[in-house]
Amino acid sequence: MLEETIKEMIRLEGAITFERFMEAALYMPEHGYYMSGREVIGPGGDFYTSTHLHPVFGWLLAIQMDEMRSLLGEPPGFTIVEVGAGRGYLSEGIISYVLREFDWGDGWRYVIVERNPHMRRAQEELLSGHGGLVQWASSLAAVERFCGCVVSNELIDALPVHLIQKEDVFREVYVDVTGDGFEDRLGALSTPELAEYIDRYRIPEIPGYRTEVNLCARGFLEEVAGALAEGFVITIDYGYPFREYYAEERSRGTLLCYHRHTCNEDPYRNVGEQDITAHVNFSSLKDWGEEMGLRTVGYCPQGTFLVSLGIDRVITEMLRADPSFQAAIPRIKGLLLGMGDTHKVMVQYKGRRELEGLKGFELRNRLYLL
Repeated sequence: MLEETIKEMIRLEGAITFERFMEAALYMPEHGYYMSGREVIGPGGDFYTSTHLHPVFGWLLAIQMDEMRSLLGEPPGFTIVEVGAGRGYLSEGIISYVLREFDWGDGWRYVIVERNPHMRRAQEELLSGHGGLVQWASSLAAVERFCGCVVSNELIDALPVHLIQKEDVFREVYVDVTGDGFEDRLGALSTPELAEYIDRYRIPEIPGYRTEVNLCARGFLEEVAGALAEGFVITIDYGYPFREYYAEERSRGTLLCYHRHTCNEDPYRNVGEQDITAHVNFSSLKDWGEEMGLRTVGYCPQGTFLVSLGIDRVITEMLRADPSFQAAIPRIKGLLLGMGDTHKVMVQYKGRRELEGLKGFELRNRLYLL
């Protein structure tokens, strides 16, 4: 049982950082939430993502990627790398639209980075009709350096986070064993990077103020920058610029847990059987990315991004071809409202080309907020 495994680790080593607890709860092989064989996304799981509402989400991303491919000079080896593809619905939407609408030739490929063997089998089944076009890798480090696009949808929010709390100074939250459960213990910051982050993003020095710091996101961007020779990074997730994230009134942070489509704030129950997430500080992705040669070129709400890409035109074309498509409209509205507001899209670029703008940000580019 995962909970007992973590408790035994604490008994042997002493209290562990919350980041390490979250890493074990979500990613411990075979037993962690994202590494088990249980269904975690969709009607039978614990939450939905945009890809579960309708494949039009992937279709619109394909339109943006087609423009990106053109801006890169239409390289014959154009590669799309998706990290954390879930059951493969976004992949299917992108691939099917590219094959139906664009002439990319035979040299392009789609690579899914997936370390959960159970999820990979589901992806292979869904994408079996695309033959040798789709490849799999267990990590970004295993992907040959490429020119193209990296995309992730609701990935960064599931990376393990440090918890910090302001007392006399900023302290870090550690996890210890108590009775038959877990409890918080405050201790010294586990790494100097936390102190640097606290200063950089001006986290309020209000007694009792608790929030999250996602340092794993920096490691992820380092891997992306190392694998990408030239191209774009599309990050879709829920979050804020740092001024909103670390507003004084957000004194308990953003950490949430999802179990059977209900939300709670207790990460120490249903260990291994519930999702644990924290919102994304998009300002940190911008700042860290620029240090690694990833220049941020766009940032806006998901709904605005999809409207800019022509979701109304795509819907009109589908209705003209098949009037029964009308039944899908309520689900598509969820991409524009609700998730369309809470989820943001950020695009970064690595390369020396001068870019005047991307279709997805024609209506609104809120890059200045970061």
